[in-house]
Amino acid sequence: MVELALSLALPRDEMTVPVARQIASGAMDRLGVDRDCVSDIEVALSEACTNVIQHSGPGDDYEVSVTLNETHCIIRVIDRGHGFDSATLSTGSDLAAERGRGVQLMQALVDRVQFESKPEEGTIVHLEKVLAFEDGSVIRRLEGRSGG
Repeated sequence: MVELALSLALPRDEMTVPVARQIASGAMDRLGVDRDCVSDIEVALSEACTNVIQHSGPGDDYEVSVTLNETHCIIRVIDRGHGFDSATLSTGSDLAAERGRGVQLMQALVDRVQFESKPEEGTIVHLEKVLAFEDGSVIRRLEGRSGG
């Protein structure tokens, strides 16, 4: 079994979005995740981080955790801001619009998007995607050894 877990504590600053994205992308590249799959996760992660920076309210930092295994990528973006009622999220925004499309993009790019938010405690954005791997990837080679 292969499992890679990364945890980042980042200041709430727009400059940290590419940092989180590049670290997650680099880990997936090393494991041999399919490039299209990596791209989808990069965009979804960027949207989740950007939403924290723009909407979380008070708080100086946020956390990003990325867990990769033979089947899934699970990402949690956690802020300690003011929280919100996730039932009020709009799912009908125009994808061509300049703003308000982050949730729709996340939903289109990953297999599961879940928000856990509590007023005055913060929000957890949970993203999950089934991974596809390149033929020569570390994961495929290890599967070949174990007969899987």
